[in-house]
Amino acid sequence: MHVPRLSTLKPAWMEWAAEFSRGYAWRDTYDDSGDPIPAKLDALLETEGVDRALLFCEYSPRATGIQTIEDLLPIRDHNPDRFRLVANINPHLHHPIASEVERQLDLGAVALKIHPVHAGFSPDDPQMRAAYAVCVERGVPVIIHSGVSSFPGSQSKYGNPELMLDVVEEFPGLNFVFAHGGRGWWYDTAAFLALAKPNVWLDLAGLPPKKLPEYYARFDLTRIATKWIFGTDWPGVPGIKRNADAIAEIGLPNDVLEGVLSGNATKVFPGV
Repeated sequence: MHVPRLSTLKPAWMEWAAEFSRGYAWRDTYDDSGDPIPAKLDALLETEGVDRALLFCEYSPRATGIQTIEDLLPIRDHNPDRFRLVANINPHLHHPIASEVERQLDLGAVALKIHPVHAGFSPDDPQMRAAYAVCVERGVPVIIHSGVSSFPGSQSKYGNPELMLDVVEEFPGLNFVFAHGGRGWWYDTAAFLALAKPNVWLDLAGLPPKKLPEYYARFDLTRIATKWIFGTDWPGVPGIKRNADAIAEIGLPNDVLEGVLSGNATKVFPGV
């Protein structure tokens, strides 16, 4: 989930949220100044059936702006049972990288998110090894934006899952969650990686559930679904429960569906 202070965003983010939320009342969880109201967000997720929510910060001045992890602390602290923090680093901004990863994990983050497309760096840049090493030591996974982005300032070439081949093999004990599952023209690449590597998973955030059989048409749907993790890219979603219900309608076996909606996340994210 993206729950930033709206004053920290570039205009394109608001345009994206308006387009993809399709009238979903996410803005009702904010006050008039554009700051999230933890109690209202918590109540909304209760009605949507959400047990755990991962809150993303982002340090991407090229594309969306800077939404610090500290801005998310009031939401986490309002209901630490439901909300979890996710760290984020940008090698153009953070140095030493390892120290910043450790700092954000010390605030309680249960994963590290990297966004090469918005931040403008290759995920296999040698300096990123320091971040991955910290995550191995701490036992937390890495979420990586996988696929294209429409935000001005984005560099979609860095969303190619192939860039992670050496990293995935170099850190076999580190789980990598490919957010958006290779969105655009890299679905096949991301899926092949997920099936070939036990430490690669596919996050469904931002993907219309009814389109999943089409996006992964070259694969046995049940088999590839064993590597899926439910996500929404909130608020760019027409409804969390709506998307969960739509996944339930594509015909997966019950045990596989349970893994998509909860079980796989509990395997990958510590303390969830």
